[in-house]
Amino acid sequence: MVGQVAPTKGNLILSKKSLALSKLGFDLLDRKRNILVREMMALIDRAEEIQSKIDSIYERAYSALQKANIALGICRELALTVSIENSIKLSYRSVMGVEIPIISIDIKDEKRIPFGLYDTNSELDKAYLRFIEVKKLTTELAEVENSIYLLADSIKKVQKRANALKNIMIPKFEKTVKYMTDALEEKEREDFSRLKVIKKIK
Repeated sequence: MVGQVAPTKGNLILSKKSLALSKLGFDLLDRKRNILVREMMALIDRAEEIQSKIDSIYERAYSALQKANIALGICRELALTVSIENSIKLSYRSVMGVEIPIISIDIKDEKRIPFGLYDTNSELDKAYLRFIEVKKLTTELAEVENSIYLLADSIKKVQKRANALKNIMIPKFEKTVKYMTDALEEKEREDFSRLKVIKKIK
């Protein structure tokens, strides 16, 4: 860009505007990146917390299922009475222009035990209710992990744009402004010297 643009006052004004816009763009991108990073870090903490809960409840659910299997035999037929999940709903929320998912699941009816009391025991009931908890938490974890992925991808793109402005565009415009300012000042000095000579001659 330096040397390709004629050093005129009009071009200097345009270059200064472009420089100011590039700096503003960089500041906005930097703020956006910081907000997205904060959001992502909060979600990472939440994901770790949910994963810890899932591990703990899975352990208790399988323990209860093992005890039920020992007492009742393998509960395959009873497992078939559990309904297929079809209440999952997906919507989105925007964080600085990044659409991240909100996954909801309706488990009100599933709190009722689907099998009769005669052929089962309390351990199977416990296993069922704990697996319902795991299903709810797994849905929540899927939402959080997808959000983290989308935010990380957006942060990468924002960082790339911010780096392009900081390392390429801003220095280029700064050099152009300096080149034109120096050239115009030099021209003014030459014009001033020429006028002095003309005055002397007259």
